Amino acid sequence: MHRGYNPAARNANRRCATSRGDAVGGTGAVRGISVQSKLYSAPVVYDPTLSSDGDSLPRSAAARLRILKVTQSYYPFLDRGGAPMVVHALARGLAKKSHEVTVLTSDLGIETARKADDSVAVRVSEGWRSESDSVQTIYLSAHGLSAHGRYRSLTWNPRIFAFCRERLGTFDIVHIYGTYDLLGPIVARACRQLRIPYVVEPMGMFRPIVRSLAIKWLYRRLLGESVVRGAARLVATSDQEQRELIEEGIARGKIVIRRNGIALPERLPASGEFRRQWKIPQEALLVLFLGRIVSKKSPELLLEAFARWQASSKTTERAMLVIAGPAEEAEYKKRLEAQVKRLGLGGAVLFTGPLYDDAKWAALIDADIFVLPSQNENFGNAAAEAVACGTPAVVTDRCGIAPFIERRAGIVIPHECKALACALHKLSDASCREGMKAGCAEVARGLGWDEPLAETEALYAELLIQLNRIRN
Repeated sequence: MHRGYNPAARNANRRCATSRGDAVGGTGAVRGISVQSKLYSAPVVYDPTLSSDGDSLPRSAAARLRILKVTQSYYPFLDRGGAPMVVHALARGLAKKSHEVTVLTSDLGIETARKADDSVAVRVSEGWRSESDSVQTIYLSAHGLSAHGRYRSLTWNPRIFAFCRERLGTFDIVHIYGTYDLLGPIVARACRQLRIPYVVEPMGMFRPIVRSLAIKWLYRRLLGESVVRGAARLVATSDQEQRELIEEGIARGKIVIRRNGIALPERLPASGEFRRQWKIPQEALLVLFLGRIVSKKSPELLLEAFARWQASSKTTERAMLVIAGPAEEAEYKKRLEAQVKRLGLGGAVLFTGPLYDDAKWAALIDADIFVLPSQNENFGNAAAEAVACGTPAVVTDRCGIAPFIERRAGIVIPHECKALACALHKLSDASCREGMKAGCAEVARGLGWDEPLAETEALYAELLIQLNRIRN
């Protein structure tokens, strides 16, 4: 069994994962590149000269890395969760640092999308190709293997084999995002054959949870475990995700932690725009849930807690709960709407559907409280964006972003109705919310993309140095 992945070690790892405080991996230094234990430190300066150990950086890494990023869903398909935005931000950021970045993804309807936003995409043998912000994107022709329009719908992309045969060898390093798709395993296998180092970023998906458990375990057994075994590193976006990976048998030294970042638009919408659009009174207390409407994120728990808080509240202040985001399953949304009626919430709950770009930021700005009551969240990008807009957040202790927010920019709670109702009650006090705004600004300043980008650069460079050492 490969030393980096040992399913038999899961139970032992579960017992000791929380007690270990040692940093991931070891420490090391190459001239011009600083590599620390848990995080790869910034700034990173690439130096083509030899290190003290006699190792040299490959020529391409010294000046310009050729990076391939592989993801099932990518921009502009923002309804597919957080992956498109995270990969988009990292790809653009690395391209600005003069690296040559290509994103390989599945065509989930690019022809329709490009007509909607006037983006430039041209037909190529693989499917579609576009270039924006110096990032080239290849949208592989796809054949759906699951229900049309479903989130992370599984696709079959026959052109992937030609791409791997003809183009994969031109890249220095490959970064695979997510799991439960077919692109990642095929590219990973080709990388192993060509001895190209690749990084896997599970994005909270490695441990099967919530639903379709049998299918997820089967996928992991047949495809996922070989991808992980061959990976040079796994990227966790939080301490929480790192613990989960260790508990699932991943060697601690194979995992690096690199958080996600947030990037505010150059111009934010004016305060009050969202309320005016949806006819929400300016004086109403606005509680916002923004994300995919799926059971994992527990919107039903929020509805119960909101109803309990309203029933026990002695204030006459009107409160509105806005649930915004794409519904993965129409039946699940219908159950939530039935729950609203059963709880007697009536006009106090508003379903807006998906909100993107300015509409999203307008909602975050106008909200008084943001709530992310997830059962599991490897990071929690929406909560970070809410905090960046000055809106205090309530998140569960199962969200990777919780340590950033706790006692500074919001409240961290267990995944319980009573605890959530109490948090809503506490933050309904205007003075309490106002006291957290300074904390929101402080947290937001520490959540930019500069640090994650520098860490990613350093990780790639370290892996190429290791490969060069082996080859020499």
